[in-house]
Formats: sequence, C-alpha cells, structure tokens
Amino acid sequence: MSCAQLSRQNCLNSHTTEDKLKACASLATLKMSSVTQDPKYEIAENRRGTFEYKGFRILASLSTPELMDSIEDFEIRDDDVFIVTYPKSGTVFSQQVMSLIYNEGYRNGAENTETLHQVPWIEYDFNMGDPKTRSSPRLFCTHLPYYLVPRGLTCKRGKIIYVLRNPKDVLTSFYYFEKMLPYLDPTTSFEDFMEKYLKGEVFGGCWFEHFRGWHMHKDNFDFLLISFEEMVKNLRSVVVKICQFTGKHLSDLEMDSVVKQAAFKNMRSDTRANYKHMPSNILDNRQGSFLRKGTIGDWKNVMTIAQNERFDKIYQEKMKDIPVKFIWDINEDE
Repeated sequence: MSCAQLSRQNCLNSHTTEDKLKACASLATLKMSSVTQDPKYEIAENRRGTFEYKGFRILASLSTPELMDSIEDFEIRDDDVFIVTYPKSGTVFSQQVMSLIYNEGYRNGAENTETLHQVPWIEYDFNMGDPKTRSSPRLFCTHLPYYLVPRGLTCKRGKIIYVLRNPKDVLTSFYYFEKMLPYLDPTTSFEDFMEKYLKGEVFGGCWFEHFRGWHMHKDNFDFLLISFEEMVKNLRSVVVKICQFTGKHLSDLEMDSVVKQAAFKNMRSDTRANYKHMPSNILDNRQGSFLRKGTIGDWKNVMTIAQNERFDKIYQEKMKDIPVKFIWDINEDE
C-alpha cells in the first residue's frame, strides 16, 4: 500500500473527530507535497538566484552553463519559429497565440497539452524532452539576447518573432512577478526593484540592451516585430501578421477561434495556458497571479511622479537613436 493510500485509510478508520482531523490533514499535506514536487517540473532547488552567462543573467534553478553552451550549435530547421521576448513582455500571450495558430487539436479543444509543451523554452529545462526529436514545424520561446540564440538563425533559417512591450509596464509586471519566484530573494520595495531593473540586475538583464541589441541586428534574421500593446488592442491584426510571416493559412472561422481563445480574459482561465499547474517550488501562485492584468498603462498605478520622471530621462538617453513609438496608456491610439 502506498503512503497516500495508507493515509487515506487512516483517515477513514479514525474513531474520534480529533483523530480524523489529524489523519486527513496528513493526507492533505501528502497530496500537496506530491504536487509541489512533480518530477515533470524538477528544478535544482539547491541553486538559487541567477548566474551570468556571457553578459546575460539566467535563472540558476532552471538552467546551467552547460545547457547554455549547447544552444549555439542547436540545429535549426527552416520552419522553426522562435518567440523572443524580454521577461514580462507577453511571452505566455504569444505562446497561446502560436499554439492556437499551429495546432488544430489545441484550437478545437481536442488536445490539452499545455503551452509550455507546445512552445518550450530553449534556455530553461522543464523536462520537455529532447527538442531535436520534436516534429516539424517546431515552436520555441526564449528571453535570450541576439548573440546567444542558435547560430543557425543568423543564416536566416527559421524565423524570429520579437514581442515588444512598453518598458514601464514591463517594470511593473516584473516587480510583482518576482515575488512569485521562491528561488529568488524578492526586492522589498518598488523603488529598489526599479533600480535593479534599470541597471540590468534582474534575470533577463537590461531591457534597453535586450531590445537595442535585437533591433540593431534584426537584419541578420528572418525577423518580425510585434507589440504587446498591439495584441491587446487589435489581436486579429497581429494574428494576420503572424500568419503572413509564417505562411500559415487559417479560415475565417479558425481565425475567429484563435482571436477568441487568445483574448486575455479567456487565456487567463485556460488551464493549458495560465501556468497555474506549475508546482509551488517553481511558481508560487499564492503570491499573486502569473497572468495578472494584461493591460496597458498599469505603471501609472505604481510609479510615483519622481520615479516616472527619472525613468523618462534614462529612456530618452538610451533610446534616442531607436525609432520606436510605444503606447503608454490603454486609451492611446495606435
């Protein structure tokens, strides 16, 4: 008899109310333990924080220098598609959109495979198996800078879809998200986190360097730039762009289905996409929601006037030569 079966039997056989409560509490604890230690999502709990790899900060509990070394020579196929984002810029949103576009079974509800499996990470190990054995077309996602992605992508084999989000909302979302990561020591205040973010002392490194790097070298790749704000305000137009870029053909009904299911309010309740299945040793959902608001302009609810002015000054210095226009508020026109 297994431990769980034994605890369940003790719960049923207990004669007193107190004994039943103790036995059932033991069973509940055992069940919770089995969830939080799901071997499918094993992580190195003895490795906390981040490590630096060629100037880029990586989560130590989910990656190793050896895994990072292997990425450069990862063999690219012509129909591979990589979603590239800085953290908290719409990665899960994009995983959901791509899963719905590419997988008919996922789109019609016949397949319940989570987006984490549909569009796995290349720099983080979630025990998704050997990516070399995945059937084509393969979808991947990454937070890596341009100089750390597989070398084959620079030969314009495969495709890159870079998802950009305004950096103030990234900062705000990142601040709340960090609290959910038990293997990081959370920053005590927004002010302190903002300093870390501006200095690139968070995993994913510096937002300015990440986007500038990809923007300056985009011509080395088969590259499409889309924005989180565009996805929020006009998702259908983004799906059309992606389909044109990747050569995917969807009927009007299929397009309607993608747009409906990928809408933030629906995605947030979709257990295949909302990351609520993740065990608490990877993502502590008691500290917040992984898919928090999915809006534009939430930074206004957090940043002080002084913080915003300081951010604007740094932004102007770092981005003066980059011709990009952001939507900073949900009510702004595109």
